[in-house]
Amino acid sequence: MPIDHTKNIIVVENVSFAYDSEYVLKDITLEIHQGDYVGIVGPNGAGKTTLFKIMLGLLRPKSGTVKFLDQNINDFKDWQKIGYVPQKTATFDFNFPATVHEIVTMGRYRKGRRFFAATADDKQAVQNALAQVDMWGYKDRLIGDLSGGQQQRVFIARALVNDPEVVFLDEPTTGVDREAQDGFYSLLQRLHGELDLTIVLISHDIERITKEVMHIICVDRVLTCHTSPEEYLKESKSANILGQDVKIIAHHNHK
Repeated sequence: MPIDHTKNIIVVENVSFAYDSEYVLKDITLEIHQGDYVGIVGPNGAGKTTLFKIMLGLLRPKSGTVKFLDQNINDFKDWQKIGYVPQKTATFDFNFPATVHEIVTMGRYRKGRRFFAATADDKQAVQNALAQVDMWGYKDRLIGDLSGGQQQRVFIARALVNDPEVVFLDEPTTGVDREAQDGFYSLLQRLHGELDLTIVLISHDIERITKEVMHIICVDRVLTCHTSPEEYLKESKSANILGQDVKIIAHHNHK
């Protein structure tokens, strides 16, 4: 999917955030365009997840603004255009006796629907989303009975169930084995291309993420860089951006 540089999905302008008086983010400015596939990287404690939550409207910045589709996030109402896959191990009890179908159906609940009963449209949307991630055949299985990779596909389906324009994923491969990771990234590449989807994800796996995404955003309280994977790897090698060794692999299979 080509990037449309004339259409901003997300604009972050001079955003800073502090817990008490300690700044976690300082003067972050960036744009993410329609059709982009972006990886956000940085050392532990660099503010990556905080930036995510600010972009999603879950945290309010100390200063600066965030816009979605040219609308200030404080006035934004069209939240079904945004899908979010949080760090699953931190947010979900896998002993909860819910089926795959029920988990994805939860994604159709929106404010304003006081008594939620799934409509025919809801059921069709759930079927479509599960089919997109190759999990429709598992619809009646309990979420806790699935492998880590299968669970992650279910949560992606829940993020897709409202046909969003952008999906955010926070450390999506944590706790997932290498084979499942390969399938997961192949799935993201397919969804990005077939659904005209903008994807933004946080990852600690720098070696892998530089093979997958179209742009890298590096955060270490400030915006260290926003560039192509190739340029990021060059900068990492010369400036040691993350304070760690980065294997240089010039292998990209996109666009």
